[in-house]
Amino acid sequence: MSGADGQAGGAVGIDELLERVRAGYDRVEPGDAYEAARAGEALLVDIRYAALRERDGLIPGALVVERNELEWRLDPRGSHRLPEATGPNLRVVVVCNEGYASSLAAESLHRLGLHRATDLTGGFQAWRAAGLPVVPAPG
Repeated sequence: MSGADGQAGGAVGIDELLERVRAGYDRVEPGDAYEAARAGEALLVDIRYAALRERDGLIPGALVVERNELEWRLDPRGSHRLPEATGPNLRVVVVCNEGYASSLAAESLHRLGLHRATDLTGGFQAWRAAGLPVVPAPG
Protein backbone atom coordinates (compact mmCIF):
# COMPACT_ATOMS: atom_id res chain seq x y z
CA MET A 1 0.00 0.00 0.00
CA SER A 2 1.30 3.46 -0.83
CA GLY A 3 1.33 6.35 1.59
CA ALA A 4 0.37 9.94 0.80
CA ASP A 5 3.83 10.48 -0.65
CA GLY A 6 3.39 7.63 -3.12
CA GLN A 7 5.95 5.42 -1.39
CA ALA A 8 5.15 1.94 -0.20
CA GLY A 9 5.12 1.17 3.51
CA GLY A 10 6.30 4.61 4.64
CA ALA A 11 9.62 4.21 2.85
CA VAL A 12 11.78 7.31 2.57
CA GLY A 13 14.43 8.44 0.10
CA ILE A 14 18.09 8.54 1.01
CA ASP A 15 18.12 12.28 1.71
CA GLU A 16 15.34 11.95 4.28
CA LEU A 17 16.93 8.82 5.73
CA LEU A 18 20.24 10.65 6.22
CA GLU A 19 18.42 13.55 7.86
CA ARG A 20 16.65 11.20 10.28
CA VAL A 21 19.82 9.24 11.09
CA ARG A 22 21.91 12.36 11.66
CA ALA A 23 19.27 13.79 14.01
CA GLY A 24 20.11 10.94 16.39
CA TYR A 25 23.66 12.07 17.21
CA ASP A 26 26.10 14.98 16.93
CA ARG A 27 28.38 14.81 13.92
CA VAL A 28 32.02 15.86 14.30
CA GLU A 29 33.87 18.49 12.30
CA PRO A 30 37.40 17.64 11.09
CA GLY A 31 39.28 19.84 13.56
CA ASP A 32 37.31 18.49 16.51
CA ALA A 33 37.86 14.89 15.36
CA TYR A 34 41.58 15.56 15.02
CA GLU A 35 41.81 16.99 18.56
CA ALA A 36 39.72 14.16 20.06
CA ALA A 37 41.87 11.52 18.39
CA ARG A 38 45.09 13.25 19.46
CA ALA A 39 43.84 13.40 23.05
CA GLY A 40 42.96 9.70 22.99
CA GLU A 41 39.26 10.51 23.38
CA ALA A 42 38.09 9.08 20.05
CA LEU A 43 38.91 6.25 17.70
CA LEU A 44 38.90 7.32 14.06
CA VAL A 45 37.71 4.49 11.82
CA ASP A 46 38.29 4.81 8.07
CA ILE A 47 35.73 2.80 6.09
CA ARG A 48 36.77 3.99 2.62
CA TYR A 49 37.49 1.28 0.12
CA ALA A 50 41.09 0.47 -0.82
CA ALA A 51 41.18 2.38 -4.12
CA LEU A 52 40.29 5.65 -2.36
CA ARG A 53 42.84 5.06 0.39
CA GLU A 54 45.51 4.31 -2.22
CA ARG A 55 44.56 7.38 -4.27
CA ASP A 56 44.16 9.92 -1.46
CA GLY A 57 46.15 8.57 1.47
CA LEU A 58 45.37 7.79 5.08
CA ILE A 59 44.64 9.65 8.28
CA PRO A 60 47.56 8.84 10.60
CA GLY A 61 46.41 6.69 13.50
CA ALA A 62 43.01 5.90 12.01
CA LEU A 63 41.89 2.29 12.17
CA VAL A 64 41.07 0.98 8.68
CA VAL A 65 38.01 -1.27 8.65
CA GLU A 66 36.24 -2.09 5.42
CA ARG A 67 32.59 -1.02 5.57
CA ASN A 68 31.30 -4.57 5.09
CA GLU A 69 33.22 -5.66 8.24
CA LEU A 70 32.54 -2.67 10.47
CA GLU A 71 29.85 -4.10 12.75
CA TRP A 72 31.70 -7.39 13.23
CA ARG A 73 34.97 -5.66 14.06
CA LEU A 74 33.58 -3.03 16.45
CA ASP A 75 30.85 -4.95 18.29
CA PRO A 76 32.26 -5.02 21.84
CA ARG A 77 30.44 -8.32 22.47
CA GLY A 78 31.31 -9.90 19.13
CA SER A 79 33.64 -12.82 18.66
CA HIS A 80 35.34 -11.10 15.68
CA ARG A 81 35.93 -7.75 17.34
CA LEU A 82 39.21 -5.91 17.13
CA PRO A 83 41.15 -5.16 20.33
CA GLU A 84 40.22 -1.49 19.89
CA ALA A 85 36.54 -2.38 20.40
CA THR A 86 36.77 -1.91 24.14
CA GLY A 87 33.14 -1.40 25.11
CA PRO A 88 29.92 0.52 24.61
CA ASN A 89 31.44 3.79 25.83
CA LEU A 90 34.00 3.85 23.03
CA ARG A 91 33.75 7.08 21.04
CA VAL A 92 34.02 6.04 17.42
CA VAL A 93 34.26 8.60 14.62
CA VAL A 94 33.51 6.88 11.31
CA VAL A 95 35.21 8.37 8.25
CA CYS A 96 34.11 7.71 4.68
CA ASN A 97 35.06 9.68 1.59
CA GLU A 98 32.53 12.54 1.77
CA GLY A 99 30.45 11.96 4.91
CA TYR A 100 27.43 10.06 3.59
CA ALA A 101 28.09 6.33 4.05
CA SER A 102 29.66 7.10 7.42
CA SER A 103 26.36 8.48 8.71
CA LEU A 104 24.60 5.19 7.98
CA ALA A 105 27.53 3.28 9.48
CA ALA A 106 27.44 5.35 12.69
CA GLU A 107 23.72 4.68 13.03
CA SER A 108 24.38 0.97 12.65
CA LEU A 109 26.97 1.14 15.43
CA HIS A 110 24.38 2.82 17.65
CA ARG A 111 22.16 -0.22 17.15
CA LEU A 112 25.03 -2.38 18.48
CA GLY A 113 25.12 -0.29 21.64
CA LEU A 114 28.00 2.03 20.72
CA HIS A 115 25.97 5.06 21.78
CA ARG A 116 28.88 7.50 21.33
CA ALA A 117 29.48 6.56 17.69
CA THR A 118 29.38 9.45 15.25
CA ASP A 119 30.79 10.37 11.86
CA LEU A 120 33.03 12.98 10.32
CA THR A 121 31.15 15.79 8.60
CA GLY A 122 32.40 15.92 5.01
CA GLY A 123 34.44 12.75 5.42
CA PHE A 124 38.05 12.33 4.39
CA GLN A 125 37.77 15.05 1.75
CA ALA A 126 36.83 17.62 4.43
CA TRP A 127 39.68 16.38 6.64
CA ARG A 128 42.17 16.89 3.81
CA ALA A 129 40.67 20.26 2.82
CA ALA A 130 41.10 21.42 6.43
CA GLY A 131 44.84 20.80 6.07
CA LEU A 132 44.87 18.02 8.67
CA PRO A 133 47.53 15.28 8.49
CA VAL A 134 47.38 12.75 5.67
CA VAL A 135 50.00 10.15 4.85
CA PRO A 136 50.41 8.11 1.66
CA ALA A 137 48.94 4.62 1.72
CA PRO A 138 51.61 1.91 1.93
CA GLY A 139 52.62 0.30 -1.32
